Amino acid sequence: MAVTYTAVVDVDGEGRNGGHVRSSDGLLETGLALPKELGGAGTATNPEQLLAAGWAACFLGAVRRAATLRKIRLTSTSITAEITLTHGDDGEFALSAVLSPVLGGVDQATAEELVQAAHQICPYSKATRGNVPVTLHAGTAA
Repeated sequence: MAVTYTAVVDVDGEGRNGGHVRSSDGLLETGLALPKELGGAGTATNPEQLLAAGWAACFLGAVRRAATLRKIRLTSTSITAEITLTHGDDGEFALSAVLSPVLGGVDQATAEELVQAAHQICPYSKATRGNVPVTLHAGTAA
C-alpha cells in the first residue's frame, strides 16, 4: 500500500519579503523577511531556511533508512544543511546545498556509504538532482 501525504501551505503578501506562511493544519505559521545579507530586515525566516530545515529532516530519515536496510545501528544522527542563494551575472537566481550529517556508532567509511545511499533515496535529493549542486560532508561522532 502506497503512503501518500500532501503538504498544503499558503503564502500571501509580498512573498519572500514581508509575506506570511500558513500550513493548512495550522502547525506552521510564520512571517517571511529578506535576510540582512540580502539587504532585508532579517526579522523573520526565509525560504532558504525552510528548504534547509525540510531537506535536512528528510535526509536524516533517509540516512536512518539506509542504515536499517544494511543492518547498521546508529547511536546518533545530526545534520547541518546550508542552502545558498546566488545571484549570477546573468541576473538569474540559483541555489546550491551543502549537507553535513554526523553519524554516531560508525566509522568514517560507513558514514560516507550511508550518506551516499541516503542521497539516492531522499525525496528532496531526488527532486533537486541535476538542478541544484549538492556537496555532501559525512562525519562521525564519538
